[in-house]
Amino acid sequence: QVQLVESGGGLVQAGGSLRLSCAASGRLSSGAVMAWFRQAPGEEREFVATMRGSGASIYYRDSVKGRFTISRDNAKNTVYLQMNSLKPEDTAVYCCAASSFYNGVYSIRSVAAYDTWGQGTQVTVTS
Repeated sequence: QVQLVESGGGLVQAGGSLRLSCAASGRLSSGAVMAWFRQAPGEEREFVATMRGSGASIYYRDSVKGRFTISRDNAKNTVYLQMNSLKPEDTAVYCCAASSFYNGVYSIRSVAAYDTWGQGTQVTVTS
């Protein structure tokens, strides 16, 4: 059973940067799809970024393109989300997710595509 543990969240001023980490314990194949989602208070969980395998397919939500970068270190079983030029609207709990055997039934941007989730880490951006 794979477990995901996020870290790196915090309080930052607008324009600042944070790097989130998601450490996976247990067996996680190098081909697994890894993603970051976020959920603001009173809002639904929304897709942020996803990476399939070692980076053959990477997708971002439009509002973070050019500011956020997802990456992966298979040797450390860790996925990262580098967040630059942060805005107050980026404030949310950020969760890491994994899809061990993605089969395309659901969109890769969909919550339903992922079978393993971390607990999340809070990111707060002040203006």
